[in-house]
Amino acid sequence: MNLSAKIETSLGGEPFVALIEGSVGPFHAPERNRLVFATEGEHSSARVLVAHQGVIPIPPDLSYLGVGDIVRVNPVSKEIRVLYRRASRYNVLFFTERCNSRCLMCSQPPRDIDDGYLVEDILTSIPWMAKDTPELGISGGEPTLLHDRLIDVLSATKDYLPNTALHMLSNGRLFCYLRYAEKLAAVKHPDFMVGIPVYAATEERHDFVVQSQGAFEQTCRGILNLGRLGIRVEIRMVIHRETYRHLPEFARFVARNFPFVDQVVFMGLELMGFAKSNLEALWIDPTDYQNELEEAVLEITRSGIPASIYNHALCLLKPTLHSFARRSISDWKNIYMPECAPCELKEKCGGFFASSTVRYSPKLTPFLPETAQTNS
Repeated sequence: MNLSAKIETSLGGEPFVALIEGSVGPFHAPERNRLVFATEGEHSSARVLVAHQGVIPIPPDLSYLGVGDIVRVNPVSKEIRVLYRRASRYNVLFFTERCNSRCLMCSQPPRDIDDGYLVEDILTSIPWMAKDTPELGISGGEPTLLHDRLIDVLSATKDYLPNTALHMLSNGRLFCYLRYAEKLAAVKHPDFMVGIPVYAATEERHDFVVQSQGAFEQTCRGILNLGRLGIRVEIRMVIHRETYRHLPEFARFVARNFPFVDQVVFMGLELMGFAKSNLEALWIDPTDYQNELEEAVLEITRSGIPASIYNHALCLLKPTLHSFARRSISDWKNIYMPECAPCELKEKCGGFFASSTVRYSPKLTPFLPETAQTNS
């Protein structure tokens, strides 16, 4: 599944955000921000989107579009990008490509550009989103670099989507400034959590992974500030060749210093961006760090903090870790390898990122009927 595609259109004018509505009202978006499905011609079944400015043929890559979805149309670059899918549980509000870290394995390498329009698109979209949307992600880049515009988005989601959970990914560094953390807390969103990565128990190792001196201290202070203000925090650890040896030490550090966090997540690599560029230095077969991962997970759970494992195939984990594994990869980039075809537990398995075709473990062992029941 793709979230953007080229379009054939003669529309003129500036880029615009639009809600796909039914052909019969009531309509929720102004006419200039409204798209309606139609057929291409009297004797054709091909679908098109009728806009205020004209007709947009739907690219094959976006054939899944439906009523309630929100898109951004750029007539100049002839691109349509999906901002929100009504039927999906994996919607993410992408804030910015800018970041104040430069992590070795970043799947979305930062760019120092002016992309403030992204937040404006988000603020336009939020009132049109379905009121029963279960969850929205917030990501980047680093969302906190938008400063008060982040607060504006949190306030808008609280007002328009009061029953929607928000989960924001952030490096947490700017929350070392208590006043900014207090602004976040003042929104009083009823279901908000911040996922913050900590990659080591020491400043030297963490700062090396994020390629930013002083980041470890800022991140730790940020987590403590959020904790004291009652904002829910999830700590994330991405496992690769530079972090796996120190997983038990990391777990002990978290348990002793951040016992108030809601969850600790151990994550597999997404082989995009810098992770792909640094593949030889970072990639390690998951079966080669199972002992360290098991010790770390047990350390976290013994401390009373819930632990989860994301982005891992079940057959590459020790059986003792299966109960901690979650299906975490967004549906539009979640795949299974050919070796997985006969597996009886595929519906329970996290599978792989689409980018994992670059490299994945040769030790995949699908669960067949005689083994699936004992490992389910």
